[in-house]
Amino acid sequence: MDFVIRQDRTQRGPRRLVAERAAYFQLMEQGYSTREAARIVGIDLRTGKRWRNGHHSPDRGRKPVPPIYPLPGGAVDQGEPALPTSRYLREDERIHIADRLREKASVRQIAAELGRSPSTVSREIRRNRRPMPRGGFFYQPFQADVRARNRRARPKAGKIGQCSELRDFIQDRLTRRWSPEQICQALRAAFPDRTEMHVVHETIYRALYVQGRGELRRELTRSLRTGRAARRPHRHAYKRLPGPIKNMVMIRERPAEAADRAVPGHWEGDLIIGKNGKSAIGTLVERATRYLMLVHLPAGHTAMATRDALATTVQSLPRHLWRSLTWDQGSEMSAHRSFTVATDIPVFFCDPASPWQRGSNENTNGLLRQYFPKGTDLAAHTPDDLAAVATELNSRPRKTLGWETPAERLAKLLATAS
Repeated sequence: MDFVIRQDRTQRGPRRLVAERAAYFQLMEQGYSTREAARIVGIDLRTGKRWRNGHHSPDRGRKPVPPIYPLPGGAVDQGEPALPTSRYLREDERIHIADRLREKASVRQIAAELGRSPSTVSREIRRNRRPMPRGGFFYQPFQADVRARNRRARPKAGKIGQCSELRDFIQDRLTRRWSPEQICQALRAAFPDRTEMHVVHETIYRALYVQGRGELRRELTRSLRTGRAARRPHRHAYKRLPGPIKNMVMIRERPAEAADRAVPGHWEGDLIIGKNGKSAIGTLVERATRYLMLVHLPAGHTAMATRDALATTVQSLPRHLWRSLTWDQGSEMSAHRSFTVATDIPVFFCDPASPWQRGSNENTNGLLRQYFPKGTDLAAHTPDDLAAVATELNSRPRKTLGWETPAERLAKLLATAS
């Protein structure tokens, strides 16, 4: 501690020992005894005790001063305070821990004697111990009890609200439509040695949905995938029952290499439908890299229009990256045979009401609804608009890819092939 004792404290009349008092309290918080803290600061032991214990009767016209360690609930000399619940360690238990530590007892022995979990005792010692100048540590039960009581006080600001740098980082990524889990991983990658910049995704959700905390702006909920201002329970989506498609090849006949995502080139496809079912956008997701391609359908989403648009889109990537296409049983894929003849890409169909068989595509379609909300006219979007959205999604880090982006994974495949 960088503190220099003021030599001249009586010249020009008595002066308040403001710096000494602050340094004294800092030493007490670090676990120093009253005598040792008074010696380091350069004050009389009686003065240190008076600062620590306060005084309750006016002295020389001064007002009463409360002790620096108030009793629980604000009670001062009003009898025994109420004991905390059994969930928390009591002061007598902390005294027992300190006594047994001096006797070199193990954590498990202490926990058994107190009827507590060993992890409870271990955490208590780790949180409240203080290092010694010559190595090792010491545990003081009374200071530990005060620190624990202060930590338990509510309400208290959340982690995001306490750090403006963390809050700005999260808000910036939310405006770019990153998910909370993607943000958490980016924080750990950007600040590996700063634990104050590490949060879990639930912390971000709570900062958004639990208002009154003042941590994140409420309007940022619109940047989430759902765009909801409040949490809702999961519901079963309505399942459409399309008409039968002739000559379907079911997903069970798809090559086994497509199931484990080890070999790239197997795609999942579907449509997102616009207002009144009159407009649509085709979505193609590669299973191994999660790379997204959007299909422009200006002529509608009939079977012929979908076939021609898909045949044009697949030509933008090398042929070895198109091994199969998996689709649901929508009527827009009724011309699958002619599509296969034109592109040499086999089409496999999912079982009825089984969207999990195209999980990557279903997940991506949900992300796309941030850009193309339900009930809007999708025909208003140009091919350049679709390309911009696909580029933004392909630039997001993905947990399933070890926090790489789909664009990075695809670039590696193209580099290897070349």
